Amino acid sequence: MPRAQVEGAGIIDPEKKQREVRRTLKSLREMWMQIEVKKIDTYEGVSVKALLDSGATGLFMSKKCAERGGFKLIKLGKPIIVQNVDGTGNSGGSITYKVEVNLYFKGHVERMRMDVCDLEKIKVILGMPWLQVHNLEID
Repeated sequence: MPRAQVEGAGIIDPEKKQREVRRTLKSLREMWMQIEVKKIDTYEGVSVKALLDSGATGLFMSKKCAERGGFKLIKLGKPIIVQNVDGTGNSGGSITYKVEVNLYFKGHVERMRMDVCDLEKIKVILGMPWLQVHNLEID
């Protein structure tokens, strides 16, 4: 399965290769971290709790969060089909937009692209592409 890669100035771009997107239905242990996501041009943004999800194959922002935060929605060239872990189609439908943001966490900042989709109550999911880049050690 193709995975996101880090390129250039630390931009994580999940759209670089054709891929399918999967999201776990329910994490056995949920890990959250408080982050800020800000617009690239004005540095305005929002503080949110992000879910760290090793079962997610991408980086995601909820459509509600993107719209309320005033983030510029960038139309994808081709929709991305979202599947649940059990292989069924996701009720939120295909992903058709992405956002480019600066993510801030404890003095660290990085630019990344996130797919925009229906996440229900979750605002941001940082999946395997982010976890691989940061090679986290979790107690």
